[in-house]
Amino acid sequence: MRRLRRHPASRALVRETRLSADRFVAPLFVRQGKGVREEISSLPGVLRLSPDEAVAASQDLSSLGVPAVLLFGIPDRKDETGSEAWDDGAAVQETVRLLKKSLPELLVITDLCLDEYTSHGHCGVIRGGEVDNDATLPLLARAAVSQARAGADVVAPSDMMDGRVEAIRRGLDGAGLPHVAILAYSAKAASAFYGPFREAAESAPKFGDRRGYQMDPANRREAMREIALDLQEGADAVMIKPALAYLDVIREARERFDAPIAAYNVSGEYAMVKAAAASGWIDEKGIVLEILTGIVRAGADFVLTYHARDAASWLREGL
Repeated sequence: MRRLRRHPASRALVRETRLSADRFVAPLFVRQGKGVREEISSLPGVLRLSPDEAVAASQDLSSLGVPAVLLFGIPDRKDETGSEAWDDGAAVQETVRLLKKSLPELLVITDLCLDEYTSHGHCGVIRGGEVDNDATLPLLARAAVSQARAGADVVAPSDMMDGRVEAIRRGLDGAGLPHVAILAYSAKAASAFYGPFREAAESAPKFGDRRGYQMDPANRREAMREIALDLQEGADAVMIKPALAYLDVIREARERFDAPIAAYNVSGEYAMVKAAAASGWIDEKGIVLEILTGIVRAGADFVLTYHARDAASWLREGL
């Protein structure tokens, strides 16, 4: 077994999993304003950006070969229903318009959820102290249409409401937007790995938690059912989130389904690496590239990761 490991060229020739920048999607947090670059304490190197700064960041990513971004909105105002999510003048919609004008070749994906926009921090309408699944669906469809009309190529529902893919597909098609794809957060666990994101997006629930609608982390068979349902409803691609503690879910999904599969290398995973690297305990470059290789090796076609820029840069250096 050692003979093909002795030389760098032979190792490269027989390498089974190849990591490249065109497998990465970079998440960006956007808010209204101009020249805004706000640091996020729990996500070193990740910023809240105004639309103009998001364009500049996307130009940099594109120059390194990263083909896509995922936009999360930080609203100016919040209310019980999250109405800024479908406001055509919101930060996400404004950023989409600027990106499609400045970087038409960039794939623009918009996160589709109400938690960033609601005053209570939950992903849907609250009735009787609980999220009302069915009352939330038309609001998600309305937000999807607004984002798509702004120019989004893909909408990515992350709310985990039952039936939302079908409602969004119907809404998009009814609005004359059948070309807009849906990347469904299909197997999204109620995970402890989201902590830094909730600081970044200012979206922590004001009461309770999200275990009533996000998946129990212990359930793999249920994840397969969720993915199957979303594909039946019209999802063009599916996502598993988080990634590192769920590589078995990614692997089983790859073996069961022919659809494109994404994995989200989430904020807590990123923050742990950055903290350990800052303490000098790990080789950041080596760890990040190994993590991303592992996610792809498990079966993900593409990875949403806060490491996108750095990883793309390191891969380019290695060419």
